[in-house]
Amino acid sequence: MLTQIAGWDNLMLAYQHAAKGKRGRPEVAAFEYRLEDNLACLRWELLNRSYRPGCYKSFYIHDPKLRLISAAPFRDRVVHHALCNIIEPVFERGFIADSYANRRGKGTHRAIDRAQHFSRRFSHALQLDVRQFFPSIDHEILRGILKRKIQNEGLLWLIDLILKSGEDVLADEYHMVYFPGDDLFAATRTRGLPIGNLTSQFWGNVYLDPLDHFIKRELSCGGYVRYVDDLIVFGNDKAELWNNLQRINQRISTLRLSLHKGAHPRPVTEGLPFLGFIVFPDHRRLKRRKGVQFQRKLCDMLWLWDAGLLDTDSFLASIRSWINHVSYANTGGLRKSLLSRLPCDLLALTGEDEFA
Repeated sequence: MLTQIAGWDNLMLAYQHAAKGKRGRPEVAAFEYRLEDNLACLRWELLNRSYRPGCYKSFYIHDPKLRLISAAPFRDRVVHHALCNIIEPVFERGFIADSYANRRGKGTHRAIDRAQHFSRRFSHALQLDVRQFFPSIDHEILRGILKRKIQNEGLLWLIDLILKSGEDVLADEYHMVYFPGDDLFAATRTRGLPIGNLTSQFWGNVYLDPLDHFIKRELSCGGYVRYVDDLIVFGNDKAELWNNLQRINQRISTLRLSLHKGAHPRPVTEGLPFLGFIVFPDHRRLKRRKGVQFQRKLCDMLWLWDAGLLDTDSFLASIRSWINHVSYANTGGLRKSLLSRLPCDLLALTGEDEFA
């Protein structure tokens, strides 16, 4: 399988995926300038097992929690795509249908659609959030899950290499949690996947796949949606949902993960905060915080555009992207309020000129 990963067509496809939307960045442009030489070098290093990942560049974002994002060098991101091109189909066939993050044909909006579908079928929902998800992922457990479907020695070499390259990136973000049976050496276990890696996103789905199947098969939950580490379990019996919560806590501890405290069954008619929206059985709202964030961003972009520091195409692309996203909720009034601040000629170009 290592020869498949290092295949010329696969590396070229990996480059195209890694460069999508980023070709104007200096690092990507420099790689593209000598594209064939760079891909040939990666191919040789992979086949001869002399490939070594570079150092990560890390920065914090607020979305809304403080998160440490770690970016691998571009050539490493090409390798990540090349790896996932080959191994993703192997695992994709075993994933449940209602896991929506970082999967083709899935995504945020389909997860919200599914959550609303279940909110119409069930009276209550149990919303769960994994505590310190990416910093907590245990490498030994992850390797065990991966080896159930991957036995190729060369492929496991590359996976280990990528895992080791990011094992210290989130060390300061992790707060030690002890589980039943742990001794003092539990603190030395290798854990953590860099937030920002394609491999981390994919391996996050692989890591929680046993939990997905436990909830669907052993708990027989007819309504369940997961997006990364946000889970919603639906049901009509509150007592059964409380029992499910206890059993999920027990099961997730075998993955050396824990849930945020305070989860409890709640009526779906109260609205479920999920992926930036509040989902009701018959309508959806955008979270107030998301509206406030865009209002501030719009004011900043409008000032830059007036000053000639932001071109019209980039300004419109950002606005249209936001419109596209929030149109999945009942946001006509919000869009009217915010976009009415734009000049009429610019507003007409957004496709929302009925608000003029």
